[in-house]
Amino acid sequence: MHYFSLGKIPSKRHIQYRQPDGKLYHEQLFSTEGFDNMYSNLYHVNPPTQIVQVNDPFSVAPKLIHDEQLKHRSLKGFDIEAEDDYLKSRKPVLVNNDCKVILSAPRQSMTDYYFKNADADEVIFIHKGTGTLRSMYGNLKFEYGDYVVIPRGTIYQLEFDGSDNRLFIVESYSPIITPNRYRNKFGQLMEHAPFCERDIRKPDVIETHDEKGDFLFYIKKGDKIYPYHYLSHPFDVVGWDGFVFPYAFSIHNFEPITGRVHQPPPVHQTFAARNFVICSFVPRLFDYHPLAIPAPYNHSNIDSDEVLYYVDGDFMSRKHVEQGMITLHPGGIPHGPHPGTVEKSIGAKETHELAVMVDTFRPLLMTEYAAKIEDEDYYKSWLTDD
Repeated sequence: MHYFSLGKIPSKRHIQYRQPDGKLYHEQLFSTEGFDNMYSNLYHVNPPTQIVQVNDPFSVAPKLIHDEQLKHRSLKGFDIEAEDDYLKSRKPVLVNNDCKVILSAPRQSMTDYYFKNADADEVIFIHKGTGTLRSMYGNLKFEYGDYVVIPRGTIYQLEFDGSDNRLFIVESYSPIITPNRYRNKFGQLMEHAPFCERDIRKPDVIETHDEKGDFLFYIKKGDKIYPYHYLSHPFDVVGWDGFVFPYAFSIHNFEPITGRVHQPPPVHQTFAARNFVICSFVPRLFDYHPLAIPAPYNHSNIDSDEVLYYVDGDFMSRKHVEQGMITLHPGGIPHGPHPGTVEKSIGAKETHELAVMVDTFRPLLMTEYAAKIEDEDYYKSWLTDD
């Protein structure tokens, strides 16, 4: 990320900064990797340490399916059951020790509690719905096609404008960053990057709530949810600055990299983390060599699992694609275009596909939620032209 500041802050870090009544503001250093990486400093009206645990934690650990078959899989993501509550709506479908892939269809906003994921950074892709992310960093509006990136430890609420919401969530146990090859030695996104700092939307309004009372929030840690109560409103920040904060980036602002012949998947990379990447497939012109084959070539997944989440449009390499569909092509076996799609792609000028890809370098395990929405015949779809 890059430096940003919002609200009122003192001239230097770690010095006296007083409220109008003479009391000190309470400075909080916020970092997700100790004291030797990116951080922000926030200034609270009340101490951020006044919390009380009131109930026993409960487990949200995913229940895994130990299917010993190595095969391509497809999940009907929109078959995940909608829930009124946001936390209950989060259904992990694919997991490993680096990340979780989660589907969510919440009907209601988080109005009576707050949430902090102390396990993982979150990337929430907005497939359906609009609304506002409210956090101690301020307010951030979101809409269809947005990646909303939330650093671990951020206390937040999601406020939806309606009840028809579909979210594709990736939890990362390491920080979500932009790829190193896009940035110069100072951290600035370079000219060849498919997006720049102007495309990244930051929180734009701080609502400082100087309120005492009983504020329920849930902390996720170690795949358990811990109910806590704040004795003052968690969004009592008057200002902050630094490099760690939630932000939004629209997949519609990803500028595709094209060439005379088919470009490899890394040109679609959008985010990086430890042992996995997130990529964006967007509408683009096809290859322009006179003998170009726009459909992707067959390739062997030897050391990675490939997950594709289909958002919208037509896919030249796949048949029977529907919104919210997830395909998993595991490491160890090759995959490629469905029969008939290679010849069909020749001569095509452009594609209008929209999808999110997650490539992991350690195997993903399916959960019981995934098993309930699996198309069990998908692995046969390369065998015929039907």
